[in-house]
Amino acid sequence: MVVVKYSELAMDEGCCYTNGECSVGNPADVAMVRMQADGRAPPAERRNYKGVLDAIRRMINEEGVGSLWRALPVNRAMVVTASQLASYDEFKETILGRGWMKDGMGCHVAASFAAGFVAAVASNPIDVIKTRVMNMKAEAYNGALDCAVNTVRTEGPLALYKGFIPTISRQGPFTVVLFVTLEQVRNLLKDF
Repeated sequence: MVVVKYSELAMDEGCCYTNGECSVGNPADVAMVRMQADGRAPPAERRNYKGVLDAIRRMINEEGVGSLWRALPVNRAMVVTASQLASYDEFKETILGRGWMKDGMGCHVAASFAAGFVAAVASNPIDVIKTRVMNMKAEAYNGALDCAVNTVRTEGPLALYKGFIPTISRQGPFTVVLFVTLEQVRNLLKDF
């Protein structure tokens, strides 16, 4: 029986899909990040967008069209997809190879939660940098790399993991549901 690893089959396709999706959806993502941060800003510094369309219109008028794709190179979805797919297979093979569990629900839950942890560790710095770049009013940074370097230099490397608990709280269960469902569907369709 040929076993196709998710990491081999879907890595390229998943990264290409998420990159295209992020390119199209980035303006709304920038608007959402800014609108969420607005309530925490001092009243004099708030943008007071009326909604997503108002935010996009004002970004174009006040900052230029390029502001809609601010932080686009910081593509969290590609990193999450790649890290989940590759690490799930590795964790599952390790669990099975060492005889810790048999191939079944327990193994799938354990491997997928571990993959969710890897995805959270890999993506959290991107979330922090992306949010900072998207929220900057003036050109505070010369891009994502400059933001990352300045953040580590001024706040230390752990600053890249601000918000890690909410990230793993979301990513862990999501990845478990994703891979357990995928394994169940694969088992149902294995004879086709």
